[in-house]
Amino acid sequence: MKKDDIDNLFKNLEGSFDLEAPAHGHEQRFLDRLNAQKNTKTLPNKEWWKPLSIAASIAIICAITFGVFNSKPSLEQQVAEISPEVSRTEFYFASLIEEQINELKNESTPETKKIVDDTMIQLKKLETNYTKLEQDLINGGNSKLILSAMITNFQTRIDLLQDVLNTIESIKNLKNYDNAETTI
Repeated sequence: MKKDDIDNLFKNLEGSFDLEAPAHGHEQRFLDRLNAQKNTKTLPNKEWWKPLSIAASIAIICAITFGVFNSKPSLEQQVAEISPEVSRTEFYFASLIEEQINELKNESTPETKKIVDDTMIQLKKLETNYTKLEQDLINGGNSKLILSAMITNFQTRIDLLQDVLNTIESIKNLKNYDNAETTI
């Protein structure tokens, strides 16, 4: 706006300004009203906050408790409850099989890669069958027969690994024998 416009504006408003002083205590009454308004707005927020936080805490505790007490035990835990000997036997055989698998992987060469891969596939199938046997044991099948089948499964895996390791050893010896004859 130009200076002339502002001057004209004030000339037009002249005489309409409130020049009266506020009544005595006006400022204190204003501050009292302002504080009263603040208090009424904040109190409901504080009142909502506490019960809501308590309810949320109780809900979280209930959810955790429900999850802990209603969690279904794993297949291995269920089998161990039925027959503790199975879990000890499984641990023994599993560690033996794991050692032989590591040895098999260490012996893997380009010449033996195919046989190692096939062996790993067969081991997966045997492991799947073992899991089915565990499930049958839990479902209440003939426990003596199933336990015998479980042990046979472990023995089959060990025999398979041992046979493959012997085959790999034979392949290595054959290769060394061929190399020895060609260098002479």
